[in-house]
Amino acid sequence: MESAWDEFDQRGARIICIAAQKIHGAGGAKRFVEKHNYKFPILFDETRETAKAYGVYHRIGLDAYRIAHPGVFLLNDVQTIQWIAVSPNQTEFPTHAQILEAIAAAGKY
Repeated sequence: MESAWDEFDQRGARIICIAAQKIHGAGGAKRFVEKHNYKFPILFDETRETAKAYGVYHRIGLDAYRIAHPGVFLLNDVQTIQWIAVSPNQTEFPTHAQILEAIAAAGKY
């Protein structure tokens, strides 16, 4: 998302990242976020409540344990979901072009 920030910003789209992990966990999430200084906010879903509410919680599998499948949710200005892309594993994501197409199709934000 960082590499396409300017394109998203020009279209009026705002990015919020929600990480289904502990902020002070063994993975060093807080240090990672501080080191990279992202342009968008990163929230931590430590209890996995948000991941469960959006249907991306991944309890157990070959590639993950108690995290979330990567997902992109495009919401309009009244918080209605306009587009969803949920990855089947931790390595597949929608392309920036696909997200930009969804933004264009959804209209004004």
